[in-house]
Amino acid sequence: MKLSDLRPAPGSHQSERRIGRGHGSGRGKTAGRGTKGQKARTGGKVHRAFNGGQTRLSKRLPFVRGLGNSNTAFRDNYTIINVVDLETFDAGAQVRPEDLAKAELMTPAEAQGLIKVLGDGEIDHPLTVFAHKFSASARAKIEAAGGTIEIIPTKTYEQTKRRKDGEKATTTTAAPQQDA
Repeated sequence: MKLSDLRPAPGSHQSERRIGRGHGSGRGKTAGRGTKGQKARTGGKVHRAFNGGQTRLSKRLPFVRGLGNSNTAFRDNYTIINVVDLETFDAGAQVRPEDLAKAELMTPAEAQGLIKVLGDGEIDHPLTVFAHKFSASARAKIEAAGGTIEIIPTKTYEQTKRRKDGEKATTTTAAPQQDA
């Protein structure tokens, strides 16, 4: 086999339609552009947002800049695991996020993130479960089966520049000195 022998699969390549090559081709004269009008001219394209002279949608929308804090950049996204999913682990086992990924209950990327255990289902043997959050029913079911829960601490960053409403400013003013 040589490079010159390579051909595309039969039917996968269709030759380009040649327009404007005489009236015998069936696409001569106006070359499929119709007669007159903006789209028949050279460079006569209509902008995709053009609404035929009606005020375009981008101008009709209110002047909103950004989406606020409701977008996913500021949201904590938890991967949900139910108590029934923990049945696959042996009694007395320590269930960590990487173990959940090995058991294919979540992807390895999700195991790197935040995990919350919910109380759907039942469990009948003791386990030590590590997660960032537990629902009250999940906590009760795991502890009722003789297991324990371990909360993985999340990183919290000290708030900068702004203070919360309940806090008072910590600036102190020196009392004026009087000479005796």
